[in-house]
Amino acid sequence: MSAAISVIMPVYNGVDFIARSLPPLVAMQQRGDILEVIVVDDGSTDHTVSMAEGFGARVIDSGGRLGPGGARNVAAGDAVGEILWFVDADVVVHDDAAANMARAFEEPGVVAVFGSYDDRPPARNFFSQYKNLVHHYYHQHAREEASTFWSGCGAVRKDAFLAIGGFDIQRYKYPSIEDIELGHRLLAAGGQLRLKREVQCTHLKVWRFGNLLHTEIFRRAIPWSRLIIQAGEGIPNDLNVGATEQARALVAGLFALCILAVSAGLLQPLWLLVATGVMVAANWRIARFFNRGHGPLFACAALLFHQVYYLYSGAAFVFAYVEHAFFKLSGRTARG
Repeated sequence: MSAAISVIMPVYNGVDFIARSLPPLVAMQQRGDILEVIVVDDGSTDHTVSMAEGFGARVIDSGGRLGPGGARNVAAGDAVGEILWFVDADVVVHDDAAANMARAFEEPGVVAVFGSYDDRPPARNFFSQYKNLVHHYYHQHAREEASTFWSGCGAVRKDAFLAIGGFDIQRYKYPSIEDIELGHRLLAAGGQLRLKREVQCTHLKVWRFGNLLHTEIFRRAIPWSRLIIQAGEGIPNDLNVGATEQARALVAGLFALCILAVSAGLLQPLWLLVATGVMVAANWRIARFFNRGHGPLFACAALLFHQVYYLYSGAAFVFAYVEHAFFKLSGRTARG
């Protein structure tokens, strides 16, 4: 089974990343863990192509600036493996990832498998640590029977992928939730999705406040909310949108309101102490996770920013719901 895996890596001006992300994959190919490594150059203007070829990867041209989803689609038809393993250019897979991925596909009915970032992101600034650790935490605590898909380090059977038309690059012209939407269609076609915690990778991306907020709101929260609402099947009880997470988002909203009320003199400061206690209790597990790896100062800062995450995520869902209701009443179709 392992020899039937084709790795597909979409790249645009990625020399700083592929110098670290390609060698482990090429080593897997040389060991026979995977069949091939395909780098899809998406119009790079740097030395991505020559560097990738120098490492021993097979490089193909996307035919233009298609974005990661379109580049993956191009390579899918060209790949010779039965399993398409999508790996982002800024992702360094662990040495045992291919073997763990292959084992996951031995289960009957499974059409897609994905893993998670590890808890050791190399970028040391606060937002890079926070974002990557939150991703690791949710993926390591989610149920194995998944209701979504992740293309940062995720694989899908080629026949199932081609049968549903691959990634929807008309609806998602920029990197967004095209992988989540793909997972919805795989499930609707009768396939089973699996999250395998042991399939891990290191994320090289550097997150800062600006790109984090923009990506989280406009490329993730709003389009994901639209997808959930338009599907009409309710919010899936999985990963960071499950019922418990919805309750924590409510706690975050009440916590923020309490801060405002105390600041305005409408409530006594004692209420803020109570609200803080409730917030910490509701987020105790992830607070312990933050503290275990980075100490109490980071844990406090990360926990507070996590409340901001709940606020903008909740606001994005409300926006998408109101938008959907407006377009429904007006007889038009909301944007995807």
